[in-house]
Amino acid sequence: MTRKLLILDEWGYVPVDRDGSQMLFRIVSDSYERKCLILTTNLEVSKWGSVFTDEQMAAAMIDRLAHHGHLLMAGGRSYRMEHALMRQDAVVEPAS
Repeated sequence: MTRKLLILDEWGYVPVDRDGSQMLFRIVSDSYERKCLILTTNLEVSKWGSVFTDEQMAAAMIDRLAHHGHLLMAGGRSYRMEHALMRQDAVVEPAS
């Protein structure tokens, strides 16, 4: 069964070693013009080279993703930060 959609969530959340970068590049390359990709990240594309250890490989991934891609920016406040227990204004009830 051929998959038509690939979702890559939290792209760039942790640095990737060279082998991992090459594998991700291959996935993006093999999917280019063949599959739909959804990629989520909070990392600016200008910083991808530092995460994927190779500026040229990052640029090639960006090129393939941007060619037929749509950039959706979800601005605003973070749901997680807004509801974090560690917020300074949060009231924590003592355990009974």
